[in-house]
Amino acid sequence: MNHCLLEVDVLEAPQVRYTQDNQTPVAEMLVQVEGLRPDDPPGQLKVVGWGNLAQDLQNRVQPGQRLVLEGRLRMNTVTRNDGVKEKRVEFTLARLHPLGTGAAPRPAAPQPQRMATPAAPSAPRPSAASPTAAAPAPQPAAQPSWNTSPLVPDLPEGDDDIPF
Repeated sequence: MNHCLLEVDVLEAPQVRYTQDNQTPVAEMLVQVEGLRPDDPPGQLKVVGWGNLAQDLQNRVQPGQRLVLEGRLRMNTVTRNDGVKEKRVEFTLARLHPLGTGAAPRPAAPQPQRMATPAAPSAPRPSAASPTAAAPAPQPAAQPSWNTSPLVPDLPEGDDDIPF
């Protein structure tokens, strides 16, 4: 299973283009991911959103914004101008979660939580046979909305996902 969550800073505004049949919008943007350790340099990668996500990227995302992205990682082999083949990482977006409007400094590491003191014993509950015992009415659950746009388009032969 290839599913990733990345916290990123947007470096470039999303650019939208359309597939050859002019039907499906595709948005691409460049983001930066912080290193795992304080001395690690930040990494950059291209994010691609298809369909409705491409429109969301164009309408909602701006440079300097901090986001949490859900999606898939894959490696593309690209031939440079000098003939050397190079592998580049690409992130195919599935969901987008804004964190804030600017690249604010990260908060300090969370402190360990202290144990809560035990609560006082509650009053005895009435029995189920008691006429005064009324069960609370169940609350209707909110229906989730699902994005049905494709995560990854049909790929030509030879382009593969990250080899694990």
